Amino acid sequence: MIATPDGQHLPLSQFADIKVENGASFIYREGNSRYIGVRFSVEDRDLASAVGEARRKVAEAVKLPIGYRFDWGGEYQEYPAALGQMKVILPLTVLLILLILFALYGNLKFPVIIVFSVLVTEPVGALLALRLTGTNFNVSSGLGFVALMGVAVQTSVILYSFINKLRLEGQSIAEATHAASLLRLRPIMIAALVACLGLLPAAMSTGIGSDSQKPFAIVIVGGLASRLLLSIFLAPVLYSLVAKEDDVLQV
Repeated sequence: MIATPDGQHLPLSQFADIKVENGASFIYREGNSRYIGVRFSVEDRDLASAVGEARRKVAEAVKLPIGYRFDWGGEYQEYPAALGQMKVILPLTVLLILLILFALYGNLKFPVIIVFSVLVTEPVGALLALRLTGTNFNVSSGLGFVALMGVAVQTSVILYSFINKLRLEGQSIAEATHAASLLRLRPIMIAALVACLGLLPAAMSTGIGSDSQKPFAIVIVGGLASRLLLSIFLAPVLYSLVAKEDDVLQV
């Protein structure tokens, strides 16, 4: 019975047709609109390509009536924004590194060969590590490449600064490069291994939250390993090729 404003009690059948049918057990709402959530997980491929393919296939197979629309949320919802930030952060990082190195050496050729050697050596191990571990490239691994640049540049600065110091003491370019390559090998290895060993637990983690931190750590560990092995030979060669007798600042 339903109470009316005038005090009467009328049966529900007077107001509605009652029947039993199959329907949704729960109606989800967001932003004052109903929605139906379709959930899926991505395995063995990167999130962006999986969602891109899904969007194309859904657009071909499903024609929504007027007033309905698709929204792709979850982790992908943050991906375009993070990708846009990466397009700004990466060039800005390279520019800041070049400016700092220019202020340190007083010329542009040493900063350029340092950045060049970093861009040549670090992706080798980082991409190989992602491949061997079956980790897809995502925003987290992209941030790992940005962070890796700073650590990788440090190893070249350790070497080149010591070469310049030996040259200021009277040694030739060849003598200073050879001596510095031998004497600075241990500090360079320590600097790289500290970062590698420190992030190794995160690179091997499998617990809650590892999906976001693991690609970041894998990139840095693999990139520093290849950077250490390759730059031992590449960095002295690049320095010897571009160095001139009058390009060392007295500090």
